[in-house]
Amino acid sequence: MNTMFCVVAGVQNKETKTQIKNVLGKIEGVGGVGVDMAAGSVRVEYGEPATESQIRSRLEGAGFKII
Repeated sequence: MNTMFCVVAGVQNKETKTQIKNVLGKIEGVGGVGVDMAAGSVRVEYGEPATESQIRSRLEGAGFKII
């Protein structure tokens, strides 16, 4: 299992946190998503067939900017 960390702009409340978890949780191969609202960071545990570029693309497609 791989782990990806990124800082995401716009993580402001519980609804945003839930939205990120829902968007990334639908990707096949994602095993866990952690969102730290205070730091604005996202931790994603994933394996095949999920890729880091796919995760980034989904976050950006949902309107979040990766810093």
